[in-house]
Amino acid sequence: MKTLLLVLIGLLGLSQIVHAEGGCPPGMIPYSGTDIRSCGLMPPGYEQQTNQSRPQVMPMRWTSKWGAIATDSLGHIAGAASDKQSEQDAKDAAVADCNRYDGKECKVAGTYSNQCIAIVSGDRHTDTVTAKTIDQATEQGMKHCHEKNQNGCHVFYSACSLPKRTQ
Repeated sequence: MKTLLLVLIGLLGLSQIVHAEGGCPPGMIPYSGTDIRSCGLMPPGYEQQTNQSRPQVMPMRWTSKWGAIATDSLGHIAGAASDKQSEQDAKDAAVADCNRYDGKECKVAGTYSNQCIAIVSGDRHTDTVTAKTIDQATEQGMKHCHEKNQNGCHVFYSACSLPKRTQ
């Protein structure tokens, strides 16, 4: 019984020996082309060659996009811009759009980045909602409009300024 126990312990100890490269110890590689499993020394530069042959994964890079809304001093005229490179570009474009429709003293009412916007109007109030998609923003805006017991709820404006993959 002791002999069997010693043999089992010995076999268990042998099972802990693990070799990374085809059963060869570190610094060696398996030889091929023979019926016998054998190992030899790694040739100079072997590890560099195997590392270079692996494709390099480039990290994804994204560029933020901006949008803005502008209104005139009376709140009757609005201008909008989307998909701009910077917040300032979006603001400038929205104010220019408002002025193009004869707005008086147009000013930026708000900006958004990397998302969508919906402006929903009812008979007494206008809500601006941002979300990941136009559908989500529209749905939330319409829900707010109906919760305020407004009539004539409709989407006045919607757009997206979503990030763009650059690499």
